[in-house]
Amino acid sequence: MNETLENQQIAAQPAEYDVIIAGAGPVGLFLAAELALRRCSVLVLEKAAQPDSPLKQMPFGLRGLNALSIEALDRRGLLSELKLHQRFNLLPTAPAAGPGAKPKPGGHFAGIQFEVSKVDTTQWPYRLPGSTETLIMSELQELEAVLARRAEALGVTILRGLAITGFEQTDGAVSVQTEGHAFTGSWLVGCDGSRSVVRKLGAFDFAGTEPEFTGYSVQVDIPDQEKLSSGRTLTPTGMYWQSQPGYLIMQEFDGGAFHKAQQPLTLDYVQALIRRISGTDVTISALHLATAWTDRSRQATAYRHGRVLLAGDAAHIHSPLGGQGLNLGLGDAMNLGWKLAATLKGQAPAGLLDTYYTERYPIGAQVLDWSRAQVAIMHPSPQAQALRGIMQDLLNTRDGATYFAGRVWGISTCYALGGSHPLVGYSAPNFTFEDGTTLSTLLRDGRGILLDFGTTASLEAFAGEFGDQLKYVSGQAQEQAGLCALLIRPDGFVAWATDAEPDEQAIREAAARWVVGQAIFL
Repeated sequence: MNETLENQQIAAQPAEYDVIIAGAGPVGLFLAAELALRRCSVLVLEKAAQPDSPLKQMPFGLRGLNALSIEALDRRGLLSELKLHQRFNLLPTAPAAGPGAKPKPGGHFAGIQFEVSKVDTTQWPYRLPGSTETLIMSELQELEAVLARRAEALGVTILRGLAITGFEQTDGAVSVQTEGHAFTGSWLVGCDGSRSVVRKLGAFDFAGTEPEFTGYSVQVDIPDQEKLSSGRTLTPTGMYWQSQPGYLIMQEFDGGAFHKAQQPLTLDYVQALIRRISGTDVTISALHLATAWTDRSRQATAYRHGRVLLAGDAAHIHSPLGGQGLNLGLGDAMNLGWKLAATLKGQAPAGLLDTYYTERYPIGAQVLDWSRAQVAIMHPSPQAQALRGIMQDLLNTRDGATYFAGRVWGISTCYALGGSHPLVGYSAPNFTFEDGTTLSTLLRDGRGILLDFGTTASLEAFAGEFGDQLKYVSGQAQEQAGLCALLIRPDGFVAWATDAEPDEQAIREAAARWVVGQAIFL
């Protein structure tokens, strides 16, 4: 774009916004759309001039979306826009695999796969038939494109090629500087990745552990391809995984030495690396793409300083083992969006925004430990290999496979929201009503729902006290899992539930914590 024209277009943008978001990755874009859904003005600043990148495309751009991410996208009407490359679903009524059927992998832990057939779905009584998939594979670049279209359709301004160089905050606003331009927002959210400028400039403490290995993703030409095995191969120095000829992911347990030395990824270096890890004299004739990463694990000790917040990799980084990072970041965005919007509109219950940290920090800490545990059993030491063998035995058991499936698919994720019902804090079941409507479709306007299977007059009157901000839904579902009524937050998580006659005091206490006041959309 002509630089003068580009500057003119930037100058034509409003100088003030409700929220400025640093980073136009999936987390920043999803958060922007969540805020815009609630009539907040949002500016997204992205340092990269173009959204396209070979690392975001197949096969390196392939990402696994777990059940919580799938549900979040479905609850906003975005799931159908994705070209799903692979689907996995596990319903309580799914028939068992017949004799001679090939084992169906449901995921892995440090490369050790567990089989879907071993997962005991009866341990998840609220995961109903008709639920969304438990795991899908999608391309990162396509996901970003879908989220960008959604955000822009809702009125979000996305400016690319503008890196944040500084910011200052007062009690009422944040002034953000880029090269040659300045913008003001009531809030600033750093979604700008593992090397977050917002986190660094905001002086957030980023605590954690140093790397055990350096990981590499490369695309190469290999004339003597037969010297390398396909799939995942553990070696005395690390691991290499070949998804298709010439596409390799490698790990070398060097304590992150490559990153510390800041060496260039040349053809000669990558060839020596592959030979060192594989133990072969394989030859590379061309290097097309190469990037390096580590298992450094760190997490911000606070997700908010004043009017500055963090989400996604800006708030937590870890090894990409198991593909938990994208799901963790999308969960941050879904959790933060409605809470920040309610705060902006002056309609949030006391302390609502603080629950972003109290709910998401423990989930982030669990993912970091999940990543560290995988690294520990992938180390090429005798002790780690012994532990790996025991882990393999555990994943082959019914309880073991079920536990790991619950973690990998996100089904076991729960917020500590209080309340006596076992469903409180979990993602709501995707009920299908008699007219074919699902709960996911009812959540697409971003409002909370009081779901009443018993058509109780007092509940309808109670919901009416909140105007348009709490949607009252009554009627019978095809499967109700013994439930009589639920209070569901805008992000789809259950704030209150009962199997019996609703207790008015209990629901009022739950609503006081989670339901925004009237006129938030005005």
